[in-house]
Amino acid sequence: MTVLDLSDPRPTLADVARAAGVSSATASRVLNGFPQVRAQTRRQVEQAVRTLGYVRQRAPRAGEGPRTGTVAVVLCEDGPRLFSDPFFGRIMWGVHQELTTAGVQVVVLMMQAADQATAFRYLAGGHVDGALFVSTHTRCTTALSRAELPLVSAGRPMVADPARYTYVDVDNRGGAAAAVRHLQAAGRRRITTVAGPKDMAPGRDRLAGYVAAIGGPGVVDPGSVAHGDFGQASGEHAMRRLLDRRPDLDAVFVASDVMALGVLRALRRAGRRVPDDVAVVGFDNAPISRTTDPPLTTVSQPVEALGARAAGELLAVIDGTAAQPHRVVLGTTLVVRESA
Repeated sequence: MTVLDLSDPRPTLADVARAAGVSSATASRVLNGFPQVRAQTRRQVEQAVRTLGYVRQRAPRAGEGPRTGTVAVVLCEDGPRLFSDPFFGRIMWGVHQELTTAGVQVVVLMMQAADQATAFRYLAGGHVDGALFVSTHTRCTTALSRAELPLVSAGRPMVADPARYTYVDVDNRGGAAAAVRHLQAAGRRRITTVAGPKDMAPGRDRLAGYVAAIGGPGVVDPGSVAHGDFGQASGEHAMRRLLDRRPDLDAVFVASDVMALGVLRALRRAGRRVPDDVAVVGFDNAPISRTTDPPLTTVSQPVEALGARAAGELLAVIDGTAAQPHRVVLGTTLVVRESA
């Protein structure tokens, strides 16, 4: 897994953890004096602190007071997708492993489009030490910018100045470009895409990767692009639109595996064979990608690692050891199966 670390040069909690060969959560437990840490592990962390010259500077929290030992995971999605898309279960597992190891309790907040005020009041009420934003749409930007507490975004935040925030992302653009190049290498020439939402960074970045691999904005046929919302039904509807517009298409890059389920359904109903007539590549490497008919070629992103790393970065922000915004991009890999 490739990691591009665009951080401030001063050592952070994450640097100490890597040098000690432990998780950020474990390093945080040592530095915060938790007793349930093996002596050898404690020595490794303390040695890493000395070697790196790490200085622990606790940042004051808004409404300074005793720590709650609780952080909020803010899911910027409405209910249906939260309970149907395996992405959320996978990222929450990574968050859970990192934070519970550190003895930190997790509260999950749903910031739905119809009622963001309730979640914001909770964040502003001093109930948590920090917040981890997941699946940020543009509608979440107000809460993100107004939150006066340590926060980290799992994924590049949809704001004008994302460099202000600590975030952990995956190489969405590079992964999408690799998917399209795979289709091109297989001889596919009329490659379309079912892109993700326009108001989310993964939707925009995966579309940008497709465009770059095809040849650039001036080369891409607008009729070869249809958008979905990362849900299965939207994938099916988008594929129908593409078939209507470009009936001679021979490949489709789909910005999520869940949408790819809908794409496969639409192609099957249209009498198109996969991959004989149309090759299909998804994105996520979700468990469902191995059981589709045919098994789905897809871009694998390290979702659990994304959650764990973002949670570790949040611990560093809460602790005050991440003095500057910390930006990390995790690599992706192409998993080739029978659909392309």
